[in-house]
Amino acid sequence: MHVRTLTGSLAATLLMSLPLLSGQAAAAGSPADAPDSPAAARVLTYDASGSAEFRSAVDRGAEIWNESVGGAELRPAAAGQQANIRVLADDGWPRALTTSLGNGTVWIGREAVNEGHNTVRISSHELGHILGLPDRKPGPCSSLMSGASAGTECTNPYPNAAEKAEVEDNFAGAAASPSAVARSAPVLVAG
Repeated sequence: MHVRTLTGSLAATLLMSLPLLSGQAAAAGSPADAPDSPAAARVLTYDASGSAEFRSAVDRGAEIWNESVGGAELRPAAAGQQANIRVLADDGWPRALTTSLGNGTVWIGREAVNEGHNTVRISSHELGHILGLPDRKPGPCSSLMSGASAGTECTNPYPNAAEKAEVEDNFAGAAASPSAVARSAPVLVAG
């Protein structure tokens, strides 16, 4: 009888410690367990080292998204860290290539800048593609994703309420399960 009790206790202890050994432990009663608690933001890193003269515009575009949504947070990648988003400058038209939600490459094209388009608006717009937003052309200046169709006089770098809501929906639950938001194929969006 003593052996059964000891074996049963040992089995119970092992079962209770399995989550700890597999790295899936959760603190009991933590704020994240509360039903009204917002999900943590999915952190996306970006490497703007190739963005040349547009570096400050890229950083500001990331800040704007961080101020606007809670489901995703854009942070500069640490030295040696592989970034989710690569940002480059080139002489073409601005564009984004998404490989999955929150991952891809952005080009801040000098062609649009030379035509008079605002660099921070371009940066915010292209980062919006990486966050899952499509172009909405033609469109008003109040729509960030209207892009160049709003004209060179439009300098609004902020997403509107519908664009914010769409990004929040795209990243709902993404912090807990990043693979749940993966797309199947790369998408190139020019503009």
